[in-house]
Amino acid sequence: MLQIEKKNCFIQLGKFLSQFSWEQNRKNEAVLHNDLFFDSFVDLIHLSQSHNGWFTPEQVYHAIQSWAKALQENNLNQWLSNYNVSAVEPKNVGLILAGNIPLVGFHDFLSVLISGHKVLVKASSNDQHLIQFLAKYLIAVNPQIESHITFTDGKLENFDAVIATGSNNTARYFEFYFKDKPSIIRKNRNSVAVLTGNESKEDLVNLGEDIFRYFGLGCRNVSKLFVPKDYDFQPFFQAIYEYKDVIFYEKYSNNYDYNKAVFLMSNFKLLDNEFLTLKEDSSYASPISSVFYEYYDDLEDLKMRLENDKEQIQCVVSKNLTTNSIPFGKTQQPELWDYADDVNTLQFLSKI
Repeated sequence: MLQIEKKNCFIQLGKFLSQFSWEQNRKNEAVLHNDLFFDSFVDLIHLSQSHNGWFTPEQVYHAIQSWAKALQENNLNQWLSNYNVSAVEPKNVGLILAGNIPLVGFHDFLSVLISGHKVLVKASSNDQHLIQFLAKYLIAVNPQIESHITFTDGKLENFDAVIATGSNNTARYFEFYFKDKPSIIRKNRNSVAVLTGNESKEDLVNLGEDIFRYFGLGCRNVSKLFVPKDYDFQPFFQAIYEYKDVIFYEKYSNNYDYNKAVFLMSNFKLLDNEFLTLKEDSSYASPISSVFYEYYDDLEDLKMRLENDKEQIQCVVSKNLTTNSIPFGKTQQPELWDYADDVNTLQFLSKI
């Protein structure tokens, strides 16, 4: 099966996904196989929360719209333009996917197929239905792709390379188990924002998107703020008030109550607006419903620290204060060429 045929499958998938949004599901009669898939996908979106309590319809729709934009022909062409996969010898590539946010493993799935390999997927129990549905749609577009896609519930077998995503603990297991195979092993990472106090209200409102999207469960969610000495948090709290309704979601509210109680019983000093706590802490990984913060004296020293800690950091959000910083509000809108852990997946797949 030629790459151009696979690329066309994903372009058609992008057109299919573009019909679904939180505001309105709008059927486009020009989209392939709507008679088979449109209504059942709407049902799946609204059933997703029963499969994973964090996958509310609003969050699932956001992930779907992100992929609808990514899977446009111009984006795929730009992404693939630097790679020659025509000489790739097809291999069986195993994927062990995370399930913290909707369709978090779809980029790996896409990368394996578009680079000419066959994919063997072990989906997370927290996110196994959405990706399998999209695979079925691809097969409907071009049945030849079915022989390139396998899902398994058991352990991976008969693979030539592997891409595995998990915690720092599971990564140690992965590194041992897959030591004899070409691999990409991903560990825990967190994202940070660097503030100066000169940000506009719009910047801070957008920062709220980076914090609260997917309830803060993604590695691209901001979990730590770096602020200058004597930083005034009042404009930050005023801006993120737009996200106050997050507290009405029971799972988030339970985490807020629990983590706040733990902090207070430990006599930690907190800043609190009744739906988010801020705690001064040197760590990068904050619990759900909380963001850590740390003061800095010198921006150049902070840049050096972030560079030294880059293995722990997924994204740095700022107003162009650091190299490759991401604009406020954009962490959960990665491009196809924004690779997790800054490891070029397509380059890896073109050389195995």
